[in-house]
Amino acid sequence: MPRSSVARADSLTPAPRDTKLSPHFTLAEFLKSETANARNIENTVANDEHMANLYTTASIMELVRAKLGNKPILVTSGYRCPELNAAVGGVPDSQHALGQACDFVCPQYGTPLEIAAAISQSTVPFDQLIYEKQGDSRWVHISQRPNPRRQVLTLHKGQYVPGIVA
Repeated sequence: MPRSSVARADSLTPAPRDTKLSPHFTLAEFLKSETANARNIENTVANDEHMANLYTTASIMELVRAKLGNKPILVTSGYRCPELNAAVGGVPDSQHALGQACDFVCPQYGTPLEIAAAISQSTVPFDQLIYEKQGDSRWVHISQRPNPRRQVLTLHKGQYVPGIVA
């Protein structure tokens, strides 16, 4: 069985996976990863700063959820421990590795393109909003940090282009 407990660096006591980060999001949602499961990587939160970032990211996802008519959001990638981040080809300073990013879909609202367009025109605070297209897969990436840039991009065929591009 894949390991996916959450160890707190200050106590080394696993935090419960059902820890509520916000009214609609649990820690388990931000830790799940097909790659971690397939490679038996223990995706654990590295420290209290990353855990605090996850609470902030979840609060922003609550604003996203409200913008999308309170439809359920499916997190496809949240926090990535260093080993998992490397396994998926993430850059070392990835906001996912800091607990500041979330990839998601919301099928009951619409396509990732429609979701990204709606968020880009909203007051939801974000650092980056990226409509990501890889092969037949589509999802939305949103990140947060202090002094957000409100950068809106599309990732298509390995290239980032400004704006939301179909």
